[in-house]
Amino acid sequence: MPNDKLLQYLHLHFIVFIWGFTAVLGALISIDAIPLVWYRMVLASVFILFYLIYKKTPLRVSFFTLIKFFIVGAIIALHWLCFFGAIKVSNVSVTLAIMSSGAFFASFLEPLFHKRKIINYEVFFGLLVVIGLYVIFTIEKQYINGILLALASTFFGALFSVINGLFIKKYSASIITFYELLFGILCISVYLFIKNEFTDSFFSISKTDWLYLIILASVCTAYAFIASIQVMKWLSPYTVMLTTNLEPVYGILLALLILGDSEYMSNQFYFGSAIILLTVLANGYLKMRKNRLSS
Repeated sequence: MPNDKLLQYLHLHFIVFIWGFTAVLGALISIDAIPLVWYRMVLASVFILFYLIYKKTPLRVSFFTLIKFFIVGAIIALHWLCFFGAIKVSNVSVTLAIMSSGAFFASFLEPLFHKRKIINYEVFFGLLVVIGLYVIFTIEKQYINGILLALASTFFGALFSVINGLFIKKYSASIITFYELLFGILCISVYLFIKNEFTDSFFSISKTDWLYLIILASVCTAYAFIASIQVMKWLSPYTVMLTTNLEPVYGILLALLILGDSEYMSNQFYFGSAIILLTVLANGYLKMRKNRLSS
């Protein structure tokens, strides 16, 4: 029903607002990106397990399905490691501006996984996004490492969003999220074990960081992640990825409000970001108009 679709679209915007706050939390939490992501995934998986038990949801899935969840769980871990790594070496504004390029990656990945034709104007808008990225690259050279990490995070984010768009047709959002987080934890834990980083200092977390981590894991991960997959029952992966590109708007405004001077950037940075954002909005307008004409 049209009203149901509208409610899900508004719900998605609320989720994106929460994701914008996620970046601010990443800057406020004092620990490094790898332990931050590990704690986030561990706490979130515990919250989701309680939810599954409360709902009496069966956890049993096939071995082949577990393999697929393992692959996507590893991709999600890489996405978050790059995301928080970018925040740590640059700032929230740079990271979120680059994350706007998600629609560019989704425009090529969705046709590949969902077996539809590449739409010409999506490619054109993708090129405009590249121009916006180029402007940011040339101006904010001191943040080059953060920009590259944010680009990698964007690609991995688009990839797992497109794949989860296939999973949601067969499995519940909570089951998908639980297993993907569980396998993400496994991948990071293996790395930490090999590097011998499970030390006393790794488990020494301040009370403030614990508070931020709990908010990050419960509201910004367990709730938002399940809900973002759930809305894919009504909305296409590309629409989800397109709307997700508004995350920088919410996130940068929140960062300026909460973090202050460290988030103020040059005029050229905002010009490049504006190119990306306006491209996203124009793309969304054309898609809505096309859907309206075809209905």
